[in-house]
Amino acid sequence: MIAPFWRRGYIAPMPIPGNSRFVAIVDDDDLMRGALQGLLKAAGLPARAFASAEEFLQSGQHHHSACLIADIRMPGMSGLELQAKLNDEQIRIPTIFITAHGDSRMRMQALRAGAVEFLAKPFDDEILLESVRAALAR
Repeated sequence: MIAPFWRRGYIAPMPIPGNSRFVAIVDDDDLMRGALQGLLKAAGLPARAFASAEEFLQSGQHHHSACLIADIRMPGMSGLELQAKLNDEQIRIPTIFITAHGDSRMRMQALRAGAVEFLAKPFDDEILLESVRAALAR
């Protein structure tokens, strides 16, 4: 579960290589997007949030993303479909999937396609931050 940023201890900022690189958050849930963006900001990680996979792709920002946090189940294009589209276009972004509706088959599909993590909601914010840091270190 994501705790409010003021209840967590200080987390030293981790720079993201490149001038305009950031962590992209793609989730159709407004509250989850805001919570994730706040968590990453509190950890010193620049983040941009998108309400859908289509919005993320249309923004052109996928070319500047150092890491992607994506929900699996969203209206329109799912997180797995977004991952497949990026892979088809040879755009390799370390991806962390979050879902309330995942199963082992879906997890294996995501990991085989290159995801670095697959987290079930609710998840521990420290585990997510560790996953983001590992993805950025790739």
